[in-house]
Formats: sequence, C-alpha cells, structure tokens
Amino acid sequence: MATLTANSTIGDWLDDERGSAAVKGLLAASGASEESLAPVRGLPLQQMVALSQGKMPQSVIDDLVRSVNGGEIPEDDVVTGWQEKVTHGRFSGQTIVVTGAAGGIGQATASRIVREGGRVIAVDISAEKLEAFAQQVPAGSVVAVAADVTKQEDIDRVVAAAEGKIDGLANVAGINDDFSPIHETSDQIWDRVIGINLTGVFKLTRAVVPVMLEAGKGSVVNVTSEAGIRGNASGNAYTVSKHGVVGLTRSAAFMYAKQGIRVNAVAPGGVATGIPFPAHVSEVGSARLQPFQSAIPSLATAEQLAASITFLLSDDGVNINGAILPSDGGWSVQ
Repeated sequence: MATLTANSTIGDWLDDERGSAAVKGLLAASGASEESLAPVRGLPLQQMVALSQGKMPQSVIDDLVRSVNGGEIPEDDVVTGWQEKVTHGRFSGQTIVVTGAAGGIGQATASRIVREGGRVIAVDISAEKLEAFAQQVPAGSVVAVAADVTKQEDIDRVVAAAEGKIDGLANVAGINDDFSPIHETSDQIWDRVIGINLTGVFKLTRAVVPVMLEAGKGSVVNVTSEAGIRGNASGNAYTVSKHGVVGLTRSAAFMYAKQGIRVNAVAPGGVATGIPFPAHVSEVGSARLQPFQSAIPSLATAEQLAASITFLLSDDGVNINGAILPSDGGWSVQ
C-alpha cells in the first residue's frame, strides 16, 4: 500500500481504505459529508488547513497522517498530484511589485518570483505578516511595504521603494463581498470592495506605468475572477469590481500596446486560500448563488494561481496582451 502523507491528494486518501476511514471520521465529527470534498479531490490533504479558514489546526492533519502510519509521520513525504516547477532565472534582474503579498495568491506569486531570481516589492496592509514573509526569503530579495492601495500617499511609498525600476506589477490584493444582491448592498460594502478590488488596482497601475514607459517595457497582471466574466459567481459589489478590472485591463492593454507594456488578467475560479468573508453574508444572495457555486469543478491552490500569474508576468508571455486568462479548472466553459 502507498504511504499516505499530508502531501497526498485528498482523492488518494479517499481511494485508500485506511485513508478513507480516517477522513470520513473527521468529516463526521464536523457534520460534513464525503460529497463536500468532490471539488478538492486533486488538492493535497494539507490544503484543508487553509480551506478551513482557521477552524482546522495543523495538529488535525498531523493526527490523520499518524493514524494511518502507525503513529508516525513518515520522513519520506511523497508528493502526489501537481507539483510546482520553478524556472530558474526567469525573473533575473527584474523588480516586480506584488500586492496582497502577505498571504494567499499574492504571497505564492511573490515567493515564486523570488525563487526565479527576481526582486519583489511586497505590498500588503499587514506589516507583521509581510515582515514574517520577508524573513523566509534570501536577504534583499523582498522589500516589504505595508500599504493601503486605496491611499495615494501609500501608493507613492510603494513606487519610491522600487527606486526607479519596475519591470512588472501583479495586482493581487482583493477582498470578498457579502454575496448581497444590489437592493441589499450597503454603502460600506460597496465602497470597501470597489475601493480595494478596483480603485486600488487603478491607482497603483497609474503610478507604475510612467516608470515602465520610461524604460520602454513592462508587464502588468491583474487578478480578476470568474465573477469578472459572469454574473452568478458572487455578490453585486464583488462582481462589479472584478468586471471593472477586466475593463481596466483591456483599456490599458490597448493604450500601451505600442509602447512595450503588456497588460493581462488572470480570472481564478475557486481557490483554497481561506480568504475571509464579511461577518454577515446575505441569505438571499447565498441561496441564489449556491447552486451555481456548487458547480465549481475543482479548487486550485495559491501556488497554481501563481503559476498562471508569473507566466503572464514573465517574458514567456511575450506575445500575450489584453488577455483574460481563466485559471479556473474549466469552470468558465460550463
């Protein structure tokens, strides 16, 4: 029998007699069913920690692994499923600004750029988490800038930290809405979601483009969403914000196409990052959206999204401009 580890896929666990019993026991204790794991069968078991949004501690996964391995955690941790393959030197000599870099897709993107030779201006609202990330990478490869992307003075600090060299920008930072339809959407939800998801992208892109124009080259990748290309993926404010990112991407791609700047967007589907929702979620909106959200074919990891983002950011995407790349496991073709 194959050794089951935290890096074995959830599907591998469910297809194994020992693993299936262990996972089903965990699900039963939380009131969930095996069917709820259908979209995440291809993810490593370890990813359940992120999926739980803080409700499942690492110790639960460790205990599951021990339960099928005679009380031990195997030293030879065999990885199954998709594995990240770093392209060494792809970002050598480049400085890339990445927002939302304190966690999730943003941190996975920043980490990959660093491992591929680049220097990252890592931007996030959380100074503490940014600093923790900066401590995990080689000295000098990450410049941490705690900033609110909706504030111009913070945007100015981000650009200043790059010291006149910006080869790429990944606008990753974003927040969820409360799934509310328009008649329930409050000014607070609207202003905050539009501010971070759309206005922040506009402000930072506006600030870095002159640096790129002076250099005669640059690459911008915006993170939109399945909600940016359909109406049944999220609430009113989030859907509008992500549609706006699509429009911003296409306009900028057209405007700067002859000046060496490429502007593209990645549209994720379900991603296992544990990004939090507001405390109160609309019952009306949730009920309407649920049948369509349940059709998501699979969830991706932050690292899988980072692979799509860094491809478009890098010179590998040399002939791609104005594209909206669905990185959604095929959800967009349903």
